[in-house]
Amino acid sequence: MPTVTDSVTLVRPVLGIVRLAVAVLLLAAVIATHLDAASRGPVNVFNIYGYFTIQSNLLSAGALIALGITAVRGRVPGPVLTLVRAIATTCIVIVGIVYAVLLAPIAAEVGIDLPWANAVLHYVAPIVVALDWLLLGDRVVIPWRRIWWVLLYPFVWTVVVLIRGATDGWVPYPFLNPAQGYGIVSLYCVAILVVFVVVGLLVLLASRFRGVLLRR
Repeated sequence: MPTVTDSVTLVRPVLGIVRLAVAVLLLAAVIATHLDAASRGPVNVFNIYGYFTIQSNLLSAGALIALGITAVRGRVPGPVLTLVRAIATTCIVIVGIVYAVLLAPIAAEVGIDLPWANAVLHYVAPIVVALDWLLLGDRVVIPWRRIWWVLLYPFVWTVVVLIRGATDGWVPYPFLNPAQGYGIVSLYCVAILVVFVVVGLLVLLASRFRGVLLRR
């Protein structure tokens, strides 16, 4: 009769392959977005890859590839990979929230021109990565003090965007445009920071639960 250990041994590689497949889908959406932009003229890589959406999807794809390979090899992710997974989960969930709340109403202006890529990067990725974190328990418990690591990347990204907005005038999203006044931009930054803290803490909280599959 198959044991629980046998079942886990069989399920782990399958879920690893699923993770790799999702990562390929995210990368395909990013590449398609790049090629679509290139078909209309020269592409400024600092601009197209300066979008938080693109960076978060690339981070999520990288985490899924590492997790997928780890699972296929029958191993359990360690603290570092779990932390990277938590950072990717927090960032991609924020992508979904910000797009749904602030950007979807003006998607014709700021959205990705390819409908399927836009759906993958803004809807599919946040949902799938969040479910992966909640349902798959192959992770260690992340200490609360690690929340600063979760917030570091979006903080640096925001600083770089504000500097670029004040110098060369490029901003990825209209709510960060300094033309509307730094007071308004500051309010948006504070609001987004609060959302990041809340989502980040919820992600860390979820690491304390065993999950449904690949339970610790």
